[in-house]
Amino acid sequence: MNRHAVVSTRIGELTVVVSEDALVGVYFPHHWVKPTAETLGERVESTDPLIALVVGQLDDYLEGQRVTFDLPVRLEGEAFQRRVWAVLEEIPYGETTTYGEIAARLGEPAYMAQAVGKAVGQNPVSIVVPCHRVIGKNGSLTGYAGGLERKQLLLDLEQPVGARLF
Repeated sequence: MNRHAVVSTRIGELTVVVSEDALVGVYFPHHWVKPTAETLGERVESTDPLIALVVGQLDDYLEGQRVTFDLPVRLEGEAFQRRVWAVLEEIPYGETTTYGEIAARLGEPAYMAQAVGKAVGQNPVSIVVPCHRVIGKNGSLTGYAGGLERKQLLLDLEQPVGARLF
């Protein structure tokens, strides 16, 4: 059974959803793909042990003190989505890739970049599964469930101090 807490972070409110033993969702207030009431489960305090662990690691990441997450994560979705999300998990901190590059990595033709983009946009575990590291083929920022301003902030956060834009 899932449970969730709404927490304040450096980049605004996040809804953190956990199951008995794993993180299953990190959602922004105006997330494109809204979690269902069943997905959210019961609302609990952020002192819930697993939620507190997630929030602690998110805070550390947002303060520049963590480059990887050490959390149990369970991603539920269609087979293609899970393949795309697995690639997202492999994008190193501070690096970016494109939708087309993900399609190619999956052995898919270039026209599948749009399907990859849809799967990236349906990632239920924002930040932890780093969909913010996927950009347009010309280097442009493209859609992000948390908004392009947050996407830029996360990308800037991951750059060496001398290269940061903020």
